[in-house]
Amino acid sequence: MSRLPRTLAAVLAAALALTGLTGIAAPGTGAAELPGKQLTGYWQNFVNGATPLRLSDVSADYDLIALAFAEADPARPGAVTFDVDPGLSDALGGYSDAQLKADIAAKKAAGTSIVLSIGGERGNVDLSSPAHVTNFVDSFAAIAAEYGIQGLDVDLEHGFDVANTADAIQRLRDRMGPGFLLTMAPQTLDVQPGGTYLRLIDRVAELVTVVHTQYYNSGSMNGCHGQVVHQGTVDFVTAQACILLDHLRPDQVALGFPATPSAAGSGYVDPDVVTAALDCLATGSRCGSYVPAEPFPGIRGVMTWSVNWDAHSGGAFSRPVRAHLDALG
Repeated sequence: MSRLPRTLAAVLAAALALTGLTGIAAPGTGAAELPGKQLTGYWQNFVNGATPLRLSDVSADYDLIALAFAEADPARPGAVTFDVDPGLSDALGGYSDAQLKADIAAKKAAGTSIVLSIGGERGNVDLSSPAHVTNFVDSFAAIAAEYGIQGLDVDLEHGFDVANTADAIQRLRDRMGPGFLLTMAPQTLDVQPGGTYLRLIDRVAELVTVVHTQYYNSGSMNGCHGQVVHQGTVDFVTAQACILLDHLRPDQVALGFPATPSAAGSGYVDPDVVTAALDCLATGSRCGSYVPAEPFPGIRGVMTWSVNWDAHSGGAFSRPVRAHLDALG
């Protein structure tokens, strides 16, 4: 079933929430329920070879946008800071914090959810002590309140203390309320059995909105069927996703891909491979050698790095993937 236009969907969602006819978060929580089949994209708050974008220019095909990234505060271990990158502002001919805040408000009004990501390839947050956790929670909650951000995306790629990170997540949820969104972007190794993210997920599973594993920049991995799977194939995605599906509900699991070959060091696949992996997990069709024992029709959707690289290709990733998600939904 095709989605309603976003403005109409937002109006209907608010009306249904007030009448108690849906699970959408109540007014004041700051987060609306995401659609059953969602497309997530990272917005780059920096400049590289991708197309610089104001948040207002991000395609309406995206249901959730992760702002990349909060920065570690050198003056307070564990704390983070966030504002519009000066280089991005220059590339856009001027883009202020006030304009970003207004764009966030407009995206939310149109039904798009906004989270703030920590980590990334070059970033990290030090959560090695309870004091650092307190600094992180205080600083992140203040940024979220200032900008209208609805939750946290965990993209820590250089290791982290599992117990302290779980504590930080729980404290943030307590601070931000029941509308708090929690997304994660683990690398493949970290959601293999015993992996760091898998141990974190087991501690905070009830708070997870969606986990979108990065099925790129990875070597070959073990699949849940006991065989090695190779990057760039349908099996690489489906036979690893089933590991995560033993720890989370299908609606908490999404699949992460680069939007273009330039968006990642390795692992780009054509949208047809993306949609085949979705079909395999959701319906048991279009699989490779691995076929799930049972389908997972509730599988949540797709993430891409990044909305900027997608814009650079004229939406060559988001358009077909969005259409396929709508057809599945």
